[in-house]
Amino acid sequence: MNLTAIQKEILTTLVTLYHQKKQAVKGEEIALIISRNPGTVRNQMQSLKALRLVQGVPGPKGGYKTTSAAYEALDIDRYDDESIVPIRRNNDIIEGVTASSISFTTVRNPNRCSGTVRVIGNVREFDIGDKILIGPTVVNKLIIRGIVTGRDDSENSIIFSIEEMISLPKRPAKNYIKSKTITVPANANIQEASRILVRNNIHGAPVEDKGAIVGIVTFKDIAESLASGKVNVRVKQIMSKELVSVKGSKPFYEIVKLFNEKNIGRILITGDGNQIGVISKTDVLRELLAYY
Repeated sequence: MNLTAIQKEILTTLVTLYHQKKQAVKGEEIALIISRNPGTVRNQMQSLKALRLVQGVPGPKGGYKTTSAAYEALDIDRYDDESIVPIRRNNDIIEGVTASSISFTTVRNPNRCSGTVRVIGNVREFDIGDKILIGPTVVNKLIIRGIVTGRDDSENSIIFSIEEMISLPKRPAKNYIKSKTITVPANANIQEASRILVRNNIHGAPVEDKGAIVGIVTFKDIAESLASGKVNVRVKQIMSKELVSVKGSKPFYEIVKLFNEKNIGRILITGDGNQIGVISKTDVLRELLAYY
């Protein structure tokens, strides 16, 4: 459907306001946002109603609301179960705004990468030079940081230069477990524990007692023990007993969040009630850098 520039601008603004308010929008509200005469908006609304893109709602709380055809005319996808993909401007979340689609306009230039984000919401909230952060997206937890370099009000989109992109894997956590989990016996002394960690080039490991994981011991635990003069202690006396475990079916990005929330270095992965492995912060870093 070929809409004029003014029709597209009015319809886009109506979709934005209706998405925010979930109720009929008055023509005066649209006119205020797009800096047009209310009479101009009312006249164009008659044409949009004739195209079955807009419906009039009578009464004191009336105004205009969109039809499903309006989203098709603007090439905006609609879903029954929608999630919000937030956008921050200068570190502040802009309420009522969600990213609808993201496209990359420059990826081959070694010195510049840019993109366009189409917005459901008031795109006029953003100005050239603003810092923006888009995401995380729903599926791949993509986060993009950038600087606004332009704006297309007719398409309700923001053009920006990309400074940073991060996407966390969604595959199950169990897929990232090493084939063999190194453990330290609970009754080992700290010299024996140190040799196990050094031999396997790791900074910490689960502590095992009679086939069960009972704690975590790290080089930091060993160093603190030696610094306090406790040379002949057993691992079970210095280990951390606070274990954080998650099911192996959990998405990998949830594991990454736990490292930060709990301020820990290792997480136990379980399956069918049994411990099946360990993921460390080093494993996370290795995975994120695997393709570089």
